Amino acid sequence: MTITVKFFASLRETLDRDSCSINSSEVSTAADAWRIATDNHEFPDNTLIAINMDYASSEQPVNDGDEVAFFPPVTGG
Repeated sequence: MTITVKFFASLRETLDRDSCSINSSEVSTAADAWRIATDNHEFPDNTLIAINMDYASSEQPVNDGDEVAFFPPVTGG
């Protein structure tokens, strides 16, 4: 009963990890997944969230077996 949490780009560098697994019984939303996976690290402004590769809000429900990804906005030119 786990949820896979992934961190990309600068979030990976800041948190010093690219992914982890958390117990799904402790999680009901993407915000909960962030809180548990980062030990309550502050959620950076403009961070994007995807659940199972679909964009999501921080309050979107998360279920057992889901993959939750956090990444900074993509910029470039």
